[in-house]
Amino acid sequence: MKNNRRDFIRKTTVLGLAGATIPQFGNAANKSAEPFITGSEIRPKVLFFDVNETLLDLTAMKESVGAVLGNRSDLLPLWFTTMLQYSLVTTVGRQYNDFGIIGAAALQIVAANNGITLTEDKAREAILGPIRSLPAHPDVKPALQQLKDAGYKLVSFTNSSNKGVETQFTNAGLLDYFDERLSIEDMGKFKPDADAYDWAARKMGIRPNECMLVAAHGWDIAGALWANWRGAFVSRPGAQLYPLAPNPEIIEPNLTPIAQKLIALK
Repeated sequence: MKNNRRDFIRKTTVLGLAGATIPQFGNAANKSAEPFITGSEIRPKVLFFDVNETLLDLTAMKESVGAVLGNRSDLLPLWFTTMLQYSLVTTVGRQYNDFGIIGAAALQIVAANNGITLTEDKAREAILGPIRSLPAHPDVKPALQQLKDAGYKLVSFTNSSNKGVETQFTNAGLLDYFDERLSIEDMGKFKPDADAYDWAARKMGIRPNECMLVAAHGWDIAGALWANWRGAFVSRPGAQLYPLAPNPEIIEPNLTPIAQKLIALK
């Protein structure tokens, strides 16, 4: 009697396990196939564009920055990263200074570290004049026009001041492409602070996952993705994504293929 009971328990247990592991083909066949749509297949409601290097070509600054650094134009990338570093130091310290002023201070730091004497006035002159008259990259205007024609809302989103970006866009001929211009000056925390992206989303009246940042800086893309935005990375020469952050859904060398991919979204 006991042996029969043990056999019954053993057989029902095996059958139960088999039922758990064998696919239920009958049930699956009765379900209608539904399209699977991920967030990356849906159009973002607003495209936010970083400005310097993403839209505007910094090459012209090499001459002015290099001139005050003993003709060391190779120090331009170091100056830019130092400027970013101290903008974040300012944000963490709950302070705020105009991005251009921080840029001039960063230029003095780079000069001092390379044995070059540079006054505050000379540093500001080398930065503030050239940065406001940078030309747009050749791919920028055609891509922006295509996106506008496709019905996208375009917003610039920069660490530069309101006056600074207005002057930049006027000189580069970009004013008419954008529906809005957002400057960190209005909220006092520099990108990639998460609060900056949250603020920009609120300003546009949309959720973070309805925003997409288009930028040529890995740190900016990382900040946006960590704030639950979507991202399109413009991998211009010398630009790299941050390896410890998620990859954005679009990675292209310029705005032309980025625009094509965005226009293809429904």
